Amino acid sequence: MTVEPRAPFHVHLISDATGETLASIAKAACVQFEDAEPVEHIYALVRTGRQLDRALAEIEATPGIVMFTLMNEELRERLESRCRELSTPCVAVLDPTLNELSRFLGREQTHRTAGQHQMNEAYFDRIDALNYTMTHDDGQNTSGLNDADIILVGVSRTSKTPTCIYLANRGVKAANVPLVPGVPLPDDLYQAKRPLVVGLTVNAERLIQVRRNRLLALKEAAETDYTDPDVVKREVVEARRTFTRAGWAVIDVSRRSIEETAAAAFNLLQEVRASK
Repeated sequence: MTVEPRAPFHVHLISDATGETLASIAKAACVQFEDAEPVEHIYALVRTGRQLDRALAEIEATPGIVMFTLMNEELRERLESRCRELSTPCVAVLDPTLNELSRFLGREQTHRTAGQHQMNEAYFDRIDALNYTMTHDDGQNTSGLNDADIILVGVSRTSKTPTCIYLANRGVKAANVPLVPGVPLPDDLYQAKRPLVVGLTVNAERLIQVRRNRLLALKEAAETDYTDPDVVKREVVEARRTFTRAGWAVIDVSRRSIEETAAAAFNLLQEVRASK
């Protein structure tokens, strides 16, 4: 089967867990083909024959490529057998890694379903981090800033909140404080010694575009001081000066996705921790 450029094709993702790992792998693979238009079908928590039957029925109705992460051998065999009958490519995406790891460790796999989501100490650390992040978003509860692992500072629409939430899902207590023209930053921010403070900077033209899109989405006037080019440029310049005076690390988010910004911030945090 060959798919024409720009033609949509179906990607069936079958997982016995949440499907997050599988979806990330599929996205990372598909993005390498610029003219590909994947249509995702996600089947999460597939742990019984009946649940698998529903997925198989949709695969038959909308043929494409199947990617899966199933630990149950019986379900795996049923899926692979039916895909062979349908002449549908079927990929066990974790098998190469698991096989190499098994050989390296010299032991068999446990075949435990959703083991990465077990409710252990790391799980509860992530919950604590998320709770902290939500209560210290956008300059709230500044008296607790010293309890953060990392604090993001930036002007409006530099993706501070989603980046903090992404970090929290990795167990990092992340707070963020907005830079508002004419409003001084809280003393608690400068007095916080434990956390790493990172300034988020951005290209003025990019920021104007993002802000205008935001106002349009809210059905508000797009031409205000919030999007005025001269005002925004001064805001960006003053933000950079603030970061320099404070000696904070800086990440330019102009062309970064939220995931990339979070990864850059996490790397900075790891470097700081390693140096202590």
